[in-house]
Amino acid sequence: MKLFSNTFKMTNRYTLLVILLSIISYYLFAYTTVRTNFPKVLSYYSLLFIGFAILYQYSNLSNRTLLIIGVLFRFIFLVATPNLSDDFYRFLWDGRALLDGINPYLVLPENNPNLIAEGSTLYQGMGTMNGSHYTCYPPLNQFAFGIPALFAPNHLLTSTIVLRITLILSDLVTLYFGFKLLKHFKLDSRKIFLYFLNPFIIIELTGNLHYEGMMIAFLAASLYFLFREKNNLSAILFAAAVSIKLIPLIFLPVFYKKLGFKKWFIYGSIVCSINVLLFLPFLSQDLIDNFMSSIELYFQNFEFNASIYYIVREIGYRIKGYNIIHTVGRITPLIIIAITLLISFVRKNEKKTILFTSMLWIICSYYFLSSIVHPWYIAIPLFLSLFTKFNFPLVWSYAIVLSYSAYISSKYHENLWLVGLEYILVLGWMVVELTQWKLISKLRS
Repeated sequence: MKLFSNTFKMTNRYTLLVILLSIISYYLFAYTTVRTNFPKVLSYYSLLFIGFAILYQYSNLSNRTLLIIGVLFRFIFLVATPNLSDDFYRFLWDGRALLDGINPYLVLPENNPNLIAEGSTLYQGMGTMNGSHYTCYPPLNQFAFGIPALFAPNHLLTSTIVLRITLILSDLVTLYFGFKLLKHFKLDSRKIFLYFLNPFIIIELTGNLHYEGMMIAFLAASLYFLFREKNNLSAILFAAAVSIKLIPLIFLPVFYKKLGFKKWFIYGSIVCSINVLLFLPFLSQDLIDNFMSSIELYFQNFEFNASIYYIVREIGYRIKGYNIIHTVGRITPLIIIAITLLISFVRKNEKKTILFTSMLWIICSYYFLSSIVHPWYIAIPLFLSLFTKFNFPLVWSYAIVLSYSAYISSKYHENLWLVGLEYILVLGWMVVELTQWKLISKLRS
């Protein structure tokens, strides 16, 4: 199902105009927009998506030109301070602590604001909420945080620039392996620009400095070598993806049917062994306690931009009279594990097209059930959808901007009507696609 119709192609003059207007919009978004001004965020974001749709679908630009444009759009953010997220302050804190020989898993920024260079500035930037719990970022991510500290241990802007360059390079790796995967599966290689040129990816990964970009780069490379039957190399790269963000672990069972038990066991052993080795330099009982407490805090205390969870929470209020997040937080992981195992062992995942679709359903099931769905999380389903017949993650990459309405004032408060609209758009498109492909399958049979 095509998201954009292809009824005409633009002349070069109009193409240049769209590129120029996109450059202006990216500049204004990066340097004049704050997240408390939601109408402005939504307006620029919408304009950028219109430009993206036009450039992808209606222009005659070559893949090389689209690559250059995508890099150009990213470099517009080079010296900008992230305006939609303050997480990068914690990234820089952890990185500087690591370079100073301090175990980042054992210190709380709120208890040690002057422990590192510009520590007070970083702590104030990350906010009390981010600075009051122990870090939950895996070891390879910590080493990545250390790169800016290595080049600029005492300069916030330079550290931010270095961090941003590493993430731009990550997107280029994703582009490279995504392109090769699409060609390997005999799919339209241009589809990679639904990811690389997408304003959501440019803003959330390059602009707001989220490491989903680096994780997806490792995941893309891992999947490419998996389908080239280079299983050991694939496992090493998959382990690296897990050590950036833990979430790829959820995909490990889905490889079972493709690899068979023996190869799958070796694959999983490599992934687990590498991650254990990466944790060893930091290992202590306090690390285990602190890391697990952060994970538990995530599942049982935080709420943001949820879908099914908010419905369950409302039912809990009516029946119990209080927020049942602690109960739901203990049950949800079990449901997600059951769904993952069911999809992994029932579907014919030895077929590559089915395997990608299974991965997409697993990650989307996780997010639909989760109590917290930050915008940058959607980068994973968006990437996976390129290798399937589904476009609803592309719709989600636009609709996710509605979640920023929660920051419309300094006092955080979600607008559940807009959250509801987001999921109506996403789930509605998903249902339409499922219905369409089911109908096509019937007609073919």
